[in-house]
Amino acid sequence: MAPPNDPVNPIFNVLKCNKDDWFDLSDGKLLVNSVPLLFEVPGNVTLKSFSSISKSPSSSSAGAPSPLYQRVLKSSHKGGFLGFSKDQASSSDRLMNSLGKFSGRDFLSIFRFKTWWSTQWVGSSGSDLQMETQWVLLDVPEIRSYVIIIPIIEGKFRSALHPGADGQVMICAESGSTQVKAWSFDAIAYVHASENPYELMREAYAAVRVHLNTFKLLEEKSVPPIVNKFGWCTWDAFYLTVDPAGVWHGVKEFADGGLSPRFVIIDDGWQSINLDGQNPHEDAKNLVLGGTQMTARLHRLDEGEKFRKYKGGSMLGANRPRFDPKKPKKLISKAIEIEQAEKARDKAGAASELRELESRMERLKNELEEMFGGEEEVEPEEDKKSRGSCCRCSRRESESESENLGMKAFTGDLRSCFKGLDDIYVWHALCGAWGGVRPGTTHMESKVIPCKTSPGLDGTMTDLAVVKIVEGGIGLVHPDQAHDFYHSMYSHLSQAGITGVKVDVIHALEYVCEEYGGRVELAKAYYDGLSKSLANNFNGTGLISSMQQCNDFFLLGTRQISIGRVGDDFWFQDPNGDPNGAYWLQGVHMIHCAYNSMWMGQMIQPDWDMFQSDHLCAKFHAGSRAICGGPVYVSDSVGGHDFDLLKKLVYPDGTIPKCQHFALPTRDCLFKNPLFDGKTILKIWNFNRFGGVIGAFNCQGAGWDPKEQRIRGHSECYKSMSGWVHVAEIEWGQTKEASEMGEAQEYAVYLSQAGKLFLTNPASPATEITIEPSSFEIYSFVPTKELGLGRGAKFAPIGLADMFNSGGTVRALEHNDSGVVDVEVKGGGNFLAYSSVPPEKCYLSGAETGFEWSGEEGKLMVNVEWNEEANGISHLTFVY
Repeated sequence: MAPPNDPVNPIFNVLKCNKDDWFDLSDGKLLVNSVPLLFEVPGNVTLKSFSSISKSPSSSSAGAPSPLYQRVLKSSHKGGFLGFSKDQASSSDRLMNSLGKFSGRDFLSIFRFKTWWSTQWVGSSGSDLQMETQWVLLDVPEIRSYVIIIPIIEGKFRSALHPGADGQVMICAESGSTQVKAWSFDAIAYVHASENPYELMREAYAAVRVHLNTFKLLEEKSVPPIVNKFGWCTWDAFYLTVDPAGVWHGVKEFADGGLSPRFVIIDDGWQSINLDGQNPHEDAKNLVLGGTQMTARLHRLDEGEKFRKYKGGSMLGANRPRFDPKKPKKLISKAIEIEQAEKARDKAGAASELRELESRMERLKNELEEMFGGEEEVEPEEDKKSRGSCCRCSRRESESESENLGMKAFTGDLRSCFKGLDDIYVWHALCGAWGGVRPGTTHMESKVIPCKTSPGLDGTMTDLAVVKIVEGGIGLVHPDQAHDFYHSMYSHLSQAGITGVKVDVIHALEYVCEEYGGRVELAKAYYDGLSKSLANNFNGTGLISSMQQCNDFFLLGTRQISIGRVGDDFWFQDPNGDPNGAYWLQGVHMIHCAYNSMWMGQMIQPDWDMFQSDHLCAKFHAGSRAICGGPVYVSDSVGGHDFDLLKKLVYPDGTIPKCQHFALPTRDCLFKNPLFDGKTILKIWNFNRFGGVIGAFNCQGAGWDPKEQRIRGHSECYKSMSGWVHVAEIEWGQTKEASEMGEAQEYAVYLSQAGKLFLTNPASPATEITIEPSSFEIYSFVPTKELGLGRGAKFAPIGLADMFNSGGTVRALEHNDSGVVDVEVKGGGNFLAYSSVPPEKCYLSGAETGFEWSGEEGKLMVNVEWNEEANGISHLTFVY
């Protein structure tokens, strides 16, 4: 076959599709396989085929790989591009146009409820859409298919869908700059259809990738090693008070508890930042809560004074600094008092009330300043004896007095003490700090740009971060220096032992694009610099993207980036004061993650974010993280751990029994509202090596309120829910490895919370479930294997019953004709298998061992210990 850039035999001629196009636009209707989808489509709207818009890849290395291109072309008859045109006199930087109308048809959509965060929404009319919709999936039961409409990028414009009157679907194309205008578009949205909603997402985003050639799919990239590991993030533990002593003691507590983190994220608070009006070369002092730093700017590109003054070995020797594990919580509590007093002051009416509140604020601030004192005190002798030294460290005390300073010395000390600590990441905002880079303080050319929000964001939730950033503007490094900017930071961090970054506040760029060719052009410059710097540092993969959930980022910024957050932040309580928010916010978080993974998972590895293991709903979160298919990490405070819970998620060596795919909602949840319809249980599916899994979560109790434009509680829905689970709800056909398991005639089913084991088959009725609020059940489905001995012997390995994702602990499985089953399992605890008859013998790592068998359920149990010498892996042999 000719290569795609062959001028004589272009690939379009070689692979020309003979199938009829699925879409047609005629008589004011957009039809899919003759079924009307949109009515009253304006005459200025166009539909063009994939081949008429997207040409074959260029010969450059930046073009789509030939196999991907061929795959896209083979399904291109199922898609097409929508455009529209207006009179040239209507040329503008922001154009709205109807694409037609629909009603009475179920849809699932994703929309931005904040500048940086997106979530799920369902409805049945174009008027039910929310502003800044990133895509809409339409149910077309007439042909047992689904259709997606994806607003994309054309030229210097990006687009989003908006609701219109009387069922209209509006598309908004905007440049973000009054200096960049247009009046006509050929491919401002992409439509695609398929019988399978998961294949639809994959095919549609692959087509957009080939067309735009500005990003790469997840399948084309490598992911960072942290996706298979357990980690700790400092944010909820310290907020902005994070310092070396706190990080060191935090890691030590995990190690002492038997769970060594394999990665640490030093979140916001480590940088060199200050506020306008302060000494431009000194760090701002005594910042605590998120919000106080949002108008601050970088004045250096390396670590802040707290980390810069760290002396190598100071945490290892006899005179290490005092650390009070209660102090961070005390500081946070006092800072919250100040924050509440400020809110009360802003609402104060009478002058006397105002004076009283200002006096109270002044007193609280003085108390906070006093609490920050004494950080350089040496740890008392009795505290040294009670805590002991770092026995894992081989560094001599004399080395503590070396001249090593700063972040490099600190990361070196961490690794010398905690041998399993593979990765240390640090946080930064895309523009450096929340307020960017302070002009005149670094070698970068930066300028404070006033922020302007798009009218499309008028429908989003009030956000403190947006208020603060708009208040202070952003010190924007000139886009021509973007690569130098990131390289200056990343090269220093790499040399200092940092292996990755968490990049936050990504979508702030759209606020400051007026002078720089608009949001698309500014984003291209910044993402190109970021991608090149990432490729040259951190092994090309060490970057977690966050506050990035908008199509600008995914269609322009994911050429190199391969992992990112798919939910809003973990909130341990409602910042708006609803006392029940500690419960209902957790279900909202799961909905964000599950539905966003449908599209984001095409381009990045979904990251479900951290949680706290001692939270009221920690177990609820842990169940979802166990089967999400991504990294597992927590933001526990020092002294705030539930190690028994964490050991159901994490192996002693800090690795995790991770699923093979990323978790997605089951089909019966796609067009439902699992947050406040009062009846739907969220179900997500995934795969392990030798089985599938369905997690059922009762997330009811909160959700988006379009009138109030915020997420609020729905206490009437916070109650037990009933539903059904069936093996056919696992999408076995989504990977080659899982397809064979999907053809099994029988499955052993294990319920992790109930501890039940039973058999089912594809023809069996669904299993009824009832789940309490903020609770869950995990169903593991493992194909049974007939051993062919004439005894009716059947076997299915469930895995370690003590782990939430028991199936993930099974590493290898072999059967032979003589009735011998070999299982490789990682971890320690009770290994569970289904066995229709008891084995004659059982061997553990070559030595015969005892087992328990229950004929009533077919439960076969063997206790295995963590095998340190074999990295936790044990070999079990069952002889029948």
